[in-house]
Amino acid sequence: MERNFIEDDKYYLAKKKVENIKGFYGNLIAFVVVNAVLLFINLYTSPQNLWFYWPLMWWGIGVVFHGLKVFEVFPTVGKDWEERKIKEFMEKEKQNTNKWK
Repeated sequence: MERNFIEDDKYYLAKKKVENIKGFYGNLIAFVVVNAVLLFINLYTSPQNLWFYWPLMWWGIGVVFHGLKVFEVFPTVGKDWEERKIKEFMEKEKQNTNKWK
């Protein structure tokens, strides 16, 4: 029975990671398409006044941080803490259910 829980947890974590990666790529594609359109609009309507780089820069910063988070380039200290806490709560729950058997 416990093995199923472990497998379910692994599946859930893998599925969540895939969803996060999918969300990042969606964000990246939107970033490229929207900023290409903004570049075209800016150069077509007012090439003497360039403004397209402002949304490109700020959204780009967001995309970079999103990618760093999704691909865990810099693992956070908080993640280890979260995992330890989750295991601690699961162990307490297991002890409480065994106590009443």
